[in-house]
Amino acid sequence: MILRLATPEDVPALRKLIDASVRALQAQDYTPEQIELALAHVFGTDAQLISDGTYFVVETTTNWGETAIAGCGGWSKRRTLYGGDHTAGRSDELLDPAREAAKIRAFFVHPDWSRRGVGSTILEACEKAAIQAGFSICEMGATLTGERLFRARGYRVIERIEVPLGEGLSLPVVRMGKSLAPAAGE
Repeated sequence: MILRLATPEDVPALRKLIDASVRALQAQDYTPEQIELALAHVFGTDAQLISDGTYFVVETTTNWGETAIAGCGGWSKRRTLYGGDHTAGRSDELLDPAREAAKIRAFFVHPDWSRRGVGSTILEACEKAAIQAGFSICEMGATLTGERLFRARGYRVIERIEVPLGEGLSLPVVRMGKSLAPAAGE
């Protein structure tokens, strides 16, 4: 596995990855209707993360010798908590690292690579980069599916929210946070 920053040229592959990830891995936590509406209105690529140089991909080699993206995810120094380019209510306003939390954003793993450390590898890189940028805490809007990974990596639930999807449906999301400061004795 190779960890690297995402580029604009990755966007078509990222769109396919996000679609495959959501449809396969989130099916146990969300209805088919929620998944379709979330793909249309919430989940997707975020050009701002790529432009800011805060969005990572993990590349791997397939059985056919081709390079493929196994997962993606990033962190942000901007106010937006979740969503892709097409998500309503985005704010690209910069955060103050001295008093605000960096945002962990847009994590997706291809179903063929789930539970193999791809998400953890990306999360570790995000946390290190956020620390280097002066942040001491992170927060995110995790899916119900992602909540398990993030709990295992030390994130705690702040609140549960419902993201409106239209058609009378909403997407349950878990706002989670974590201190990046080392624990006493580390």
